[in-house]
Amino acid sequence: MNRSIEAIKEAALRELASAGTPDAVKALSVRYLGRKGAVTRFLRNISALPAEERPRAGKEANAVKKALEATFADAEQRLAEGAGAADDAIDVSLPGRPATPGRRHPVTLISGEICDIFARLGFDIVEGPEVEKDYYNFEALNIPKNHPARDMQDTFYVSDDVVLRTHTSPIQIRTMEKQPPPVRIVAPGKVYRCDSDLTHTPMFHQVEGLLVDRNISFGDLKGILTAFVHQMFDDRTALRFRPSFFPFTEPSAEVDILCVMCRGEGCRVCSRTGWLEVLGSGMVHPAVFENVGYDTSEYTGFAFGMGVERIAMLKYGIDDLRKFFENDYRFLRQF
Repeated sequence: MNRSIEAIKEAALRELASAGTPDAVKALSVRYLGRKGAVTRFLRNISALPAEERPRAGKEANAVKKALEATFADAEQRLAEGAGAADDAIDVSLPGRPATPGRRHPVTLISGEICDIFARLGFDIVEGPEVEKDYYNFEALNIPKNHPARDMQDTFYVSDDVVLRTHTSPIQIRTMEKQPPPVRIVAPGKVYRCDSDLTHTPMFHQVEGLLVDRNISFGDLKGILTAFVHQMFDDRTALRFRPSFFPFTEPSAEVDILCVMCRGEGCRVCSRTGWLEVLGSGMVHPAVFENVGYDTSEYTGFAFGMGVERIAMLKYGIDDLRKFFENDYRFLRQF
């Protein structure tokens, strides 16, 4: 009987010596110490021995069981620690993994290029809050409460008097409140409107500009915007001004450029007209100057605004607005 339990122990230790993983040790433990294991079966069969041999056989079998349990546990822990160390080890012979360089988003690139052009024309870059008071977003811009012009901009209201700004024009009001003329600024940033379809998104980017000084005329506005368009696109890109309406400018005009895709021949992008709308503009309404305390008999000015995504689509030939927001690396890496 004694030789039988010792034989089981020796067989277990031999197999354990060749076990190279924690899972292999677990399998051996089940084979020898599990409910149907060799040691367990030996203990169950002790009752078949003569009465005088049972105490010694039970004692020996329990000693072997405890010894194997401890040995299996130690082996499993040792192999697990060794595997973890191997996983953490650095193989210095392997070639390095180069980090893929990031790229600036096309909207960021175009916004920066727009601001750079106007900076070279003498404009300062100014920013402001995206969560704005109704006064700065509407009322100070000659759009009082219940004015029909508010329907032109579907607004996200935080409260009755707080909105997500629908344009960056509030920055113009804040700037004029803080400084007397001359003022020469462009205001880039995110804006928000309740509008979502193939050509509109609830959040988009604008750059708006303002110039206020003595003797500023519509001719100055045309000259500045012509210089901008020629630097953003090329000298062959013609402009035209169409009468329009904005509550904060009078007179107001939409600015079209000769289609950059077909050069005026007519194509799908320009709806066969040969022209593309790119921005709105106009002479600052006297009511706006009165709201910030500027003397309308002494100062005049002009303002303009454009959607950055619109300019980016024309500059890069992008035909789907949604590509700007899908974070597809295959698209972004082109820029």
